[in-house]
Amino acid sequence: MKRIAIDMDDVMADTTFKIIQYINEKITGDYTYEGLMTAKDSEKKAFYDVYIANNDFLWEPGFFEDIPVKSHAIEVIQALQEKYEVFIVSAATEFPNSMKEKLNWMAKHFPFIGWQNTVFCGHKHMILADYLIDDHEKNLKTFTGTPLLFTAPHNLHIQEYERVNTWLDVKARLLV
Repeated sequence: MKRIAIDMDDVMADTTFKIIQYINEKITGDYTYEGLMTAKDSEKKAFYDVYIANNDFLWEPGFFEDIPVKSHAIEVIQALQEKYEVFIVSAATEFPNSMKEKLNWMAKHFPFIGWQNTVFCGHKHMILADYLIDDHEKNLKTFTGTPLLFTAPHNLHIQEYERVNTWLDVKARLLV
């Protein structure tokens, strides 16, 4: 059985959506996910600068516990388990509170994936799988299997990897 490693933030969880909400509250902004998806590079850079200056909420308790689930993630990942060995892989150690919160989030939304198939690490270069679905190039470039770039506002400029825009794209790619 082939193995798939799946990132959590901005792949399973709509983390950027929640980050935008927090940033807007903090600076009384009007950023939107859709707006960042179509924004010019200079506008994305402006948001990124605001985010870097105001991202202390990532270390606060509770941030990672109630992030919305990406559309179709639950049913596609459940279907993937019938054909693949599925591991959830998150670089959660950067945000210590996130580890327990992400386990709680997984139990709530993906109870069919046990703790035995959940990996928290600092960097994903040691992950051995046939596929890695991730939104960050830094994780894909050191991966030895087939990397799949999950679309997010911060990676639209990346062209070096096969891209999946939604979980329905993942389904079409891996479950046909």
